[in-house]
Amino acid sequence: MGPDGSPNSLSTLYDSLTSHAYPRSGVAAIIRFFHSVRAAAQQATFTSFVNDLRTLYRNDTVNWGQVVFLTTCAITMVGCGLLSSLARRRRSLQTARSSLRKSSTKSSKTLTSSSDDDYEDEDYDSNGSLHHGTNPNYKPDDEWSSRPQQQTSDGAWVSNSFGRPLANSLPAFKTDPGLLKKYTSYASYTTSVATYPAIRTFYSPHPHLNRLPTEPSPVPLLVFVHGLGGSLAQFHHLLTSLSNVGSCFGIDLPGCGLSKFAPTNWDAYTVEALAELLVEAIEQHRDRDAGQEVVLVGHSLGCSLSALLASSNSPIGKNLKEHILGLVAVCPKASPPSPEEVTVFRRLLYVPGPLFDLWRCWDRRGGAKSASVMRMVGDDADLETRDLQVRFNKQSKTPVWRRMAWGTLPDYKNGDNQANGGIPGECVWAGIHIPMLLVAGEADSVTKPAEVQKLLKLFGKGSTHTRIDSSGSSIIPDASRVHDSAPASPNPLAHEEYYGVEPTDQEKQNRFVGDKRKRLVKSVVLPAPASHALLYDRATYRTLSGIIQDFLSQNIDSRLGLGWQLQYMNTSGKWDVKNLAKWQKVAPVSEPIANTFAALKMLREVDDQHNPVIFSQKYHGRIHAVVDISHESPVYNPVQMEKGGIRYYKHPTVSKIPPTPDETRDFIALIDRLQRDIDDQMEKREVPSLPRPLVGVHCHYGYNRTGFLIVCYLIERLGFGVQDAIDEFNRCRPPGIRHGHFVDTLFVRYCVGLQRAPTL
Repeated sequence: MGPDGSPNSLSTLYDSLTSHAYPRSGVAAIIRFFHSVRAAAQQATFTSFVNDLRTLYRNDTVNWGQVVFLTTCAITMVGCGLLSSLARRRRSLQTARSSLRKSSTKSSKTLTSSSDDDYEDEDYDSNGSLHHGTNPNYKPDDEWSSRPQQQTSDGAWVSNSFGRPLANSLPAFKTDPGLLKKYTSYASYTTSVATYPAIRTFYSPHPHLNRLPTEPSPVPLLVFVHGLGGSLAQFHHLLTSLSNVGSCFGIDLPGCGLSKFAPTNWDAYTVEALAELLVEAIEQHRDRDAGQEVVLVGHSLGCSLSALLASSNSPIGKNLKEHILGLVAVCPKASPPSPEEVTVFRRLLYVPGPLFDLWRCWDRRGGAKSASVMRMVGDDADLETRDLQVRFNKQSKTPVWRRMAWGTLPDYKNGDNQANGGIPGECVWAGIHIPMLLVAGEADSVTKPAEVQKLLKLFGKGSTHTRIDSSGSSIIPDASRVHDSAPASPNPLAHEEYYGVEPTDQEKQNRFVGDKRKRLVKSVVLPAPASHALLYDRATYRTLSGIIQDFLSQNIDSRLGLGWQLQYMNTSGKWDVKNLAKWQKVAPVSEPIANTFAALKMLREVDDQHNPVIFSQKYHGRIHAVVDISHESPVYNPVQMEKGGIRYYKHPTVSKIPPTPDETRDFIALIDRLQRDIDDQMEKREVPSLPRPLVGVHCHYGYNRTGFLIVCYLIERLGFGVQDAIDEFNRCRPPGIRHGHFVDTLFVRYCVGLQRAPTL
């Protein structure tokens, strides 16, 4: 073992190289060696070099073979590193000069700025802000809290000659989704194993938490647990939907995402230690006094951590177990690796950090088409998903990954096959006696669908297997397919035929009460191209979200269904537009804007004219999709609109604040995808003379944020000037953008040649 408790590096590497015969590979071997050496030169530190030198002196003798080996590697690495650094600097200078020349000829330029403002609905005041966690003993680390995690996978910035991070190496805090930014805090958690000083903690309360019933207990807390090398950002698409049906909570495990890599001792990263950390974090954020219960949603290794928390055969979190209502396991692992596999994995993890990074660099060759990406997203993933995986791979830090991977490996003592520690197996899973949803992807090569079959076999007759057929569906599946794939909830409070009928108090109190400890297992294997990236692959994440929502409302707590909440709020007068008189005076739909958009006001479930059913009947074939940019959950059921053939997308933004550059970029990317879908639809039309379908956009009234984002698209994609784009929107949606600071921001953001001076 090394000085820090890590496996000894140099001797193991040297012994493995000298005890195995490697095939010759000609030029390919030279290229591979060069790339590896260059990466090692960039990764290596003086400390790691000195630590490796300590292993050269054994039993009062010098291992001259290792001396020669290390010296040769060091000289070669330094030389190649210097040469590659000079070449990279020259390329950066040339690229920068070329970019400056090109920028002078562009008609417009987007200025980037950082902003943490996000997510609020029109006429809605939020008290949400970045704050420290609820632990009363937590004292912020000034150096840490004032400077978010700014490391790439190798622990350092990757910059060009102007000091700006390269686009494909942006640190996690720069690319963190807006929803997570708004509800993020940093907290310290202490367990029996270690103290984790700065854990990124996400807690998003339900927008109407205080208006929903609290008897016999509040609406359950949805807890999200990411996997090995992952982060909460991978749950972003699910959180956008599920945060509207329940309060959501999750943490970035230590060293992952935005959490600080501390402590560094290996014992703090075992499966048991991480599970104990989760228990501590959950207990600090759920409403224990009111008896609030939780539902665990895990992905990959997160499923194993969740199983330890939920199983009666696990000693971890004894006080929390009785409050866990259900478990959603996405890409679960049914059993630990075999003794032979553990031996192989441990040998691989003995490789020192710099050389492990060599392999990671080699594995990333090809960028979005590299083996490291295809392994996670599959061969059929689109470019956007592959680029997202590249980002996640780069943000995963090697020292953290190695510690967590080591912690997943069990010990097999005395030559038996009884696993101790590591990933839980049959014993732990068999101790789970709550409703479970198991989800796998047919094309997943990391945790294959066979793992779900193993669990089904373990649970026996108590499981129900449901397979969803998405053959012939579009790239982004129609959500109505998901809701139609399972029978409707038997709960009359959630049934659309009963909307408007006031339920009795006894119904409100009792309909969501069920047998908490009864095991019920449902499983879904999504067909290819569904892969290990189910959470964020745009070919699957909407389908996954619909499946989870159905499971939560039908098998866990009917209050977690949007239909139930809409009915409860409507009949009790608690859920409606904030200013009904003002809303009624606004025109429902604008004139076509640049033959691309239609600006809308928020639809209303109980309205006799502007409701989703009538809207879809009237505009089917004329409006392809509706993008909801309001913050809160809508006051209508989007499923009804999707059943009518008009798709629904949520892209939440903050009211009264111009959308940030990141929000604008994501909105434009979404519209680009929808335009491609419309192009495909137009090619298949039997009557090509019909007008091109539009994309509907609404906030609350359809003026300020709606106008801002539409104008940005007209400028960046359709070649409008700033004033021309504003005039076009104002003409089609009078009186147009009414907030002066929104208009000012548009002119500043798209001002050609504007340069910002430093703040003095």
